[in-house]
Amino acid sequence: MGKVFDRIDDKLRAFIAAQPMFFVGTAPSDGGHVNVSPKGYRDTFAVLDEHTIAYLDLFGSGSETIAHLRDNGRITVMFCSFDRVARILRLSGTGRIVRPDSTEFEQLRAHFGTEHPGIRAVVTVSVERIADSCGWGVPRLELVEERPVLDQAHTRRTDADFARRIAGDNSVSIDGLPALDPDHPVPSSLR
Repeated sequence: MGKVFDRIDDKLRAFIAAQPMFFVGTAPSDGGHVNVSPKGYRDTFAVLDEHTIAYLDLFGSGSETIAHLRDNGRITVMFCSFDRVARILRLSGTGRIVRPDSTEFEQLRAHFGTEHPGIRAVVTVSVERIADSCGWGVPRLELVEERPVLDQAHTRRTDADFARRIAGDNSVSIDGLPALDPDHPVPSSLR
């Protein structure tokens, strides 16, 4: 039986910290495609307080989450337990993007492992609903290791490569919604 919580307490923080990955779900306001993105790297997620979470957003294959947050701010972050105890935790609320060239980004940076070479932004979420469910249908899996492939790929990219991504496939969503602005900083500006 699922439960709704009034805050992210220490037990929920411990559950979140124990999960090797999470999923982010967003959707545009009017039609379009729903987006669900898996996220890895344990050092990219933080509980900031009882009603605020954040994650380090790395360059990827698209910019759906950013476009949807710019459109309406709606977001759900989901954690699934893949170990012996079955559980799903959903954190739903309003998200926003914090650009790497902002003062707020510098303040948030301390919460994450910032050695990732493809940092695009930080997503912060004001959590309005905290709910769990059984997760009985989620399989038990064993974590072998985090994949280093994304970081390795970003290490090989030049500023020009990232600038092309910003102006190209990261500038709009697959539904044509605006995502990254043309002046969005490249990751090397964070070093």
